[in-house]
Amino acid sequence: MKKNHAWILLLFLSSLAQSQTWTSLFDGKSLKGWKQLNGQARYRVENNQMVGTTVANTPNSFLATEIEYGDFILELELKVDNSMNSGIQIRSLSLPSYKEGRVHGYQVEIDPSDRAWSGGIYDEARRDWLYIPDINPEGKKAFKKDQWNKYRIEAIGPVIRTWINDIPVACLVDDLTLKGFIALQVHSIGKDQAPGTEIRWRNIRIQTSGLKPRPYDQTPVVNLMNNHLSEMEKNQGFKLLFNGNDFNGWRKVHQTGPPEKRWSVKEGMIGVMKSDGSETGNDIVTTDQYGAFELTFDFKLTEGANSGLKYFVDEQYDSGGRSGIGLEYQVLDDARHPDAKQGVVGNRTLSSLYDLIPATPLNSRFQRKIGDWNQGRIIVYPNNMVQHWLNGFKVVEYERNSNIFKALVARSKYAVYPGFASAAKGHILLQDHGDEVWFRNIKLRTLE
Repeated sequence: MKKNHAWILLLFLSSLAQSQTWTSLFDGKSLKGWKQLNGQARYRVENNQMVGTTVANTPNSFLATEIEYGDFILELELKVDNSMNSGIQIRSLSLPSYKEGRVHGYQVEIDPSDRAWSGGIYDEARRDWLYIPDINPEGKKAFKKDQWNKYRIEAIGPVIRTWINDIPVACLVDDLTLKGFIALQVHSIGKDQAPGTEIRWRNIRIQTSGLKPRPYDQTPVVNLMNNHLSEMEKNQGFKLLFNGNDFNGWRKVHQTGPPEKRWSVKEGMIGVMKSDGSETGNDIVTTDQYGAFELTFDFKLTEGANSGLKYFVDEQYDSGGRSGIGLEYQVLDDARHPDAKQGVVGNRTLSSLYDLIPATPLNSRFQRKIGDWNQGRIIVYPNNMVQHWLNGFKVVEYERNSNIFKALVARSKYAVYPGFASAAKGHILLQDHGDEVWFRNIKLRTLE
């Protein structure tokens, strides 16, 4: 009987070991199994390391695996010159039909600059940045300059997670490309950069079966799938405020039922149609109230549109038939709506705390075109610190109910409302300002 137990245990351990077997992608001696695409940077093998060297007057270069991979766990170590930029392509493609074979797809960033976006996720030659590590300050500290850094990448289903030196950096949920090659990038260099700088890789290994992802953690999630909650988000306590199908959980402000006009739900979006461009008292609010929370949402403007997402909305205030009263994350076409030039020092521009605090302007690269989706995030901490985020960047930070906050309210349009935005909880509101605006992916978790 004891012998049978021993054999069963041995078979179990053997099966477990096989299911977690690592396969080396680099033999330490040659570039066998890899092929170079696009640019003419130099790749060589030295001291059991793969070495990429920059070359002048050539585009981005990629050393790609000959095999494509779907679900996998990839680990490798790298050391990079501080003046370089590089990345690890995953689930990437090179097709004659797409920009004449231009490599495109997910890239896990290698960024030794002070920007510190290593471990973030970029969409090479396609959609630009998808996950900017600014939303994960601890992750930004993981990369060590002038040292070997260990990268771990889990790509399982639509979920891509990254670690540097075992510190979690990014979690992206996206299903645009679920299979492709892995490639090591040597970025092109500018005219002011000297050629000959190097990046080194070693211990490149992969698992493709029996995958066991690391436990869920508190890494902020960027989920690009429409009205979808990933298991990580569920574990963190997020819920959908908009289910993608109807007005369940929402009602018209100051009333008990859903809106009777202009609002609609279609194709997983909730939106308001254009009317006369004014505040109409046709806003919708959540049936529940919230105090400390993290709220994420996508929004899409039409040309010249004005709207807003409000929080700590208090229906005891009489707005004279206009919009519900609360703190407002401004949603606006700054270039075409006159409200952007009103108020004080730009405090009515996109993502500002409306009429109170102006948002820090984004670099033009990260400003989305009208008709494209923007990603908004509002975090209200239990200590009353509040942040507004836009497309991965923190653009507003303030302390609710502080003396400075009260002074700002006293000189604003909200001065006529005693105790404005001071309540422990309030509703969340989507504004009808008479223009066509759409929302989706509205998610919230409480932080109390």
